[in-house]
Amino acid sequence: MGRAAPPPAGILDAYPSVTMDRHAVAVIEEHMASTSAARPRAATSSFDPAEVVRDYRVAYRSRQVSTLARGEVMLGRAMFGIFGDGKEVAQVALAKAFEPGDVRSGYYRDQTLMFALGLLDVRQFFAQLYAHTDVAADPASAGRGMNAHFATRMLDERGEWKSLTEGPHSSADASPTGAQMPRLLGLAYASKLYRDLPELHDFAEFSRNGNEIAFGTIGNASCAEGVFWEAINAAGVLQVPMLVSVWDDGYGISVPNELQVTKGSISTLLEGFRRTKGRKDGYEIAKVSGWDYPALVETYQKISATVRREHVPAVVHVVELTQPHGHSTSGSHERYKSKERLKWEKERDGLVMMRRWMIDVGVATAEELDAAEEEETAHVRASRDEAWAAYQQPITREAQAMVAMLGEAASSSGGAKEAVEALRDELAKRRDPLRREIMSAARRALFALRNEADVAEPLRRWVKEQEAPANERYHAHLYAEGADSALNVPVVAPRYDEGSIDVDAYKVLNACFDQALKRDPRVVAFGEDVGKLGDVNQGFVDLQARYGELRVGDAGIRECTIVGQAIGLAMRGLRPIAEIQYLDYLLYALQVMSDDLATLRYRTAGGQKAPVIVRTRGHRLVGVWHSGSPMAMMVHALRGMHVLVPRDMTRAAGFYNALLRSGDPGIVVEVLNGYRLKEKLPANIGEMTTPLGVVETLREGKDVTVVTYGACCPIALEAAKLLEGAGIDVEVIDVQSLLPFDRDARIVESLKKTNRVLFFDEDVPGGATSYMMQEVLERQGGFHWLDAAPKTLTAAAHRPAYGRDGDYWSKPGVEDVIDAVTALVAE
Repeated sequence: MGRAAPPPAGILDAYPSVTMDRHAVAVIEEHMASTSAARPRAATSSFDPAEVVRDYRVAYRSRQVSTLARGEVMLGRAMFGIFGDGKEVAQVALAKAFEPGDVRSGYYRDQTLMFALGLLDVRQFFAQLYAHTDVAADPASAGRGMNAHFATRMLDERGEWKSLTEGPHSSADASPTGAQMPRLLGLAYASKLYRDLPELHDFAEFSRNGNEIAFGTIGNASCAEGVFWEAINAAGVLQVPMLVSVWDDGYGISVPNELQVTKGSISTLLEGFRRTKGRKDGYEIAKVSGWDYPALVETYQKISATVRREHVPAVVHVVELTQPHGHSTSGSHERYKSKERLKWEKERDGLVMMRRWMIDVGVATAEELDAAEEEETAHVRASRDEAWAAYQQPITREAQAMVAMLGEAASSSGGAKEAVEALRDELAKRRDPLRREIMSAARRALFALRNEADVAEPLRRWVKEQEAPANERYHAHLYAEGADSALNVPVVAPRYDEGSIDVDAYKVLNACFDQALKRDPRVVAFGEDVGKLGDVNQGFVDLQARYGELRVGDAGIRECTIVGQAIGLAMRGLRPIAEIQYLDYLLYALQVMSDDLATLRYRTAGGQKAPVIVRTRGHRLVGVWHSGSPMAMMVHALRGMHVLVPRDMTRAAGFYNALLRSGDPGIVVEVLNGYRLKEKLPANIGEMTTPLGVVETLREGKDVTVVTYGACCPIALEAAKLLEGAGIDVEVIDVQSLLPFDRDARIVESLKKTNRVLFFDEDVPGGATSYMMQEVLERQGGFHWLDAAPKTLTAAAHRPAYGRDGDYWSKPGVEDVIDAVTALVAE
C-alpha cells in the first residue's frame, strides 16, 4: 500500500463541509491519533488493510449491482426493483459480527450484508430480479420472491434439515413492513432455550448451546409499525440475544422521520428500554453514523459480544444514511427531497466517505481503489450478463420450438391458417420472450384449430406436457411433500381398554400434551395463561410444574409475537405449540400467519419450513368477541397451513399428534363449550392420530346430506334425530378439517345416495359453507347428483349478540336445521 500525507489535526478539518456525530468524530480521531504519521496508515493494530479493502470492494460491488439492476428494470427485463444502495458501509461492518449459526431476519435493503456474509452472489441477485424459476439460479425463492427478498436453504432436497450451525443463515424475507420482527423474536428466543434447557444440548445441528445471535434489520420508518414495538417489548421481557439494526435514511418513501416516530429518532424514543446500572434487564442501545466505517466496526464488535455473552437484546440505530435513488424503481426521490438534502446525500454518501477515509489513513491509494472499482464493475457486468443468459436462453429455445410448431400447424390447417400464422409471427418478433407468451400462443392456436383435431394434436400434447414443469415452477411446496407431509402421517385410531374411563374432555388434551412434552424435548408450549394456570380451559394444567417454565410458559397479551415467537423457534428445529386464547383474537396475529408462516415453504421453494402449531378455541359462547367462527377468513388467508376443526378433544388430540409428526404448520380450533363434556380417555393418547382431510360420517341417512364440523356436529345430530320422527332420514358428515378438505371425495358418494345437501356452520353467509359447496359441487362433481338446489345454513351477517337469546337469533340452532332440511325435502 502507498503512503499517505499526515492527517490533519482533527477529522473535522479534513471534512469541513460535514457535521459529524460526536461519537464518530471521537472514534476516528482516536484511531488517527494512535497512528504514527511516519508510517503507512495500514500498519495500525485496529484494522487489517486487506480486510478493509475487501469490505470496500464488497460495498462498491453492491452499489454497482443496484445501479445496473435499476437499469434492467428500465429496460423492461425485470418488473420491479428495490435495492440497498446507501446502506453498504454499515452492512459490511455488521457482517463482521456474525458467527456460524447466527441467523438474519431482515428486509429488502440488505443485499450488501448478504454479499459480505457470502450468502449471495451477484448472479443470484440478478436471477431473482429476473424471476428465474431454477432454484440453483435463485436459491432464495426460485423466482417466487420479489427481488431483494433474501433467504438461505435450510432444508436439503428431501426437505430435511441441514446443519444450521456450520455457517450463518438468513430466514426468508417478507415484504410487509415490520413483518421480520415477530419471527426475529422467535429466532432469538431459540438461543435462550438451547442454552438454558439441558435436554436440548445434544441438538448440535441447530445450536451450539445457545451461542447464536438473531440479527434483525429494519428501516427507520417501519419502526412506526405496531409489530416492531410488540417485538421490541417482548424481547426485552424475555431477554433474548436479538440485535436489531435500524437503517435510518430519514424517510419512509416520501414521509420524513418527524412524521414517523416521536422526536424523530427511534434511539431517543427507546431510551427507556436502555439497561441501567445495577440491572441486567433492558437493551443495549447505540447510535452511529452509517458512513463511519471505523465507528461502525467498533460498535458492532462491542455490542454483539455483549449480546452473545449475556443474552440481552440490543438496538443499533444507524443514522445519516442515504438512499441515492429513492425507495424503489417505482419513483424518484427528487420528487420529495429538497435540493439541500440531495446535495447533503451526495457529500455524505457512505462509499465516498469510506474511500476518503481509507486514503487519508493510508489503507489504500486512490489509484489502488480506482483499479479495485474497475474490477468490481467488470465483475458485476459479467455476472449480470451470465444471469440473463442463463435465464433467457432456455426460454428463447422454447419460443423457437413453438414458432416452428405453429408454422407446421399453419401449413397443415385448412380454415385456421391465417390465424395460426399471425400467432407464429407475433411470437417470432419477441426479442426476449416470456413463457407466458409461448403458452398463450399455443393455447390461442388450439382455439383457432378447435375444428381440426389432427392438426391441433401436437400442440395439445405440448400444452399437456407443460403442466408438470409449470406446477414445479409455480405451485409446488405450498405444503410439505413426502415423509414430512402431515397427510402421510400414519393413521392410528384411538384405542380403548378396560382402564379407559370417562373424563372431562380437557383431561384428554392434558394427557396428549403431557405425552408430547415427555416424548420430544423440542416441544414447547406458550401463550396467555398457558403456564401457571395451565390455560383458561386447563389443557396444560400442572404441566409447567412438571416440565418447567421454558417448556410450558406464559406470554404477555401479544398475539402477533406469540405466533412470531413460534415461527422463529420452529425455523431453528424446535416444535412450538403457540396458543391464541380465543379465536376472536386471531386477528391480531393473522397478518404474520398469512404473510410469513403460511407462505414460508412456498416462497422459498421448499428451502425453509416452520412447523408451527397454533392452538385456539372458538365457536359459540356469548357476545361479539367471544363467539368466533371466522373460518372462511382462515381458509382464504392461510393457504399453506392446515386448518383443522375437530368436534371434540379426542379428535383434537389426534390432530396435535399428527402435526407434531410432520413438517407442516397448522391451526387447531377446539370447541369452546366442549371442555367439560365427558369423553373416554384413549389408552394410546400419545400415539393416536386424526387423519387430515378425511371426513367422518356420524349418522347414515338416505334423504338429505348435512355437511358440517366442530360445534355444529351435535346440533346437526339432534336435529336429525327429531327429523327421523317426521320420516326424514338425514346423513350427517363431519368434515373435521377445512384445509385439506375431503381428500377422498366421500361427500359426493353421500350425494349419490341422498341427492340433496345442506352445508351448515356458524360462519358468516358466504363464508366457509360456500367454500365447502364449491369443493363438493365443483371439484368433486357433486352437482350432477342433485335433485334440489344446494343450500347453506350459516350465522347472521353480523357478529353474534350477547346472551343466550342473542346467541339463539345470531347463530343457527336445531330448529334452523330442521326448517332447512324440511324445505329441501319439500323441494
